[in-house]
Amino acid sequence: MSKIIISCAITGSIHTPSMSPWLPLTADQIAASAIGAAQAGAAILHLHARDPDDGRPSADPEHWAGFLGQIKAGCAGVVNMTTGGSAIMTLDQRLAAPRRFAPQMCSLNMGTMNFALYPLAGRVKEWKHGWEEPFLLGSDDLVFKNTPRDIALVLSEMGARGARFEFECYDMSHLYMLKHFVDRGAVKWPLFIQFVFGVLGGMAPDPDMLILMKRTADRLFGADYLFSVLAAGRAQISMATMAASMGGHVRVGLEDNLYIAKGVLARSNAEQVTLIREIVERLGRQVASPAEACAMLGLKSADEVAF
Repeated sequence: MSKIIISCAITGSIHTPSMSPWLPLTADQIAASAIGAAQAGAAILHLHARDPDDGRPSADPEHWAGFLGQIKAGCAGVVNMTTGGSAIMTLDQRLAAPRRFAPQMCSLNMGTMNFALYPLAGRVKEWKHGWEEPFLLGSDDLVFKNTPRDIALVLSEMGARGARFEFECYDMSHLYMLKHFVDRGAVKWPLFIQFVFGVLGGMAPDPDMLILMKRTADRLFGADYLFSVLAAGRAQISMATMAASMGGHVRVGLEDNLYIAKGVLARSNAEQVTLIREIVERLGRQVASPAEACAMLGLKSADEVAF
């Protein structure tokens, strides 16, 4: 098997400040958490921005500017900027920072879907900020828009800036949408496909579903693609372990799961990276360095980004 790429999603837009005191929110916290994850073995750092005043998900390039330079100076981890941002943002808002900073890598959601976060609201007893509870509860009527036109725009805009993509597939249909863009010649190889489980509106973290996704991707894309697995919530580590045993790559991080064990909040992203690294190494996999991940994914140099 090839070396395994560990990705770490540092803060995301799903969880809110009231859910964990360890969720990084300010620029300094995001930078320190990302650098710690890289030092623990994460080759790719999947990033979102937050408003440092109240922890609200942010698309403001100035909020991104507060931590991107720190991360670049502090570690060799590949910066993977979200183009998903938050489902309540417009596409122009979601692209504002990636357009400006031209990272090595971007995430790209491969289909429109329901994005139901409202069950999370029932787990919080006391809210720190007034936006949090309405944000979560309102997701019972939230559509995360990623139309073919949107996807084509992201491919064009960020491809012109030299970025490669983490294709986020929350459902079987998203693989077929990716195949459509491959057939159009809009996607460069190698493909890096992230199978996403655990978001209500997408696939549940079901091992049978992972097997089916892998078989379908094999049929659609042949042998020359790379796949990774993230599972939001309690199945994070078990699904990542299954992916590693199948020859795939893995993603962990506080964007996807706030816990390190049942009922125990993770105190850092590095804690989750350390756990999955220990597991995959016991499975006989060697962890890829950032330089090795760059070579495997055909990424441009970190010197070519705009931060």
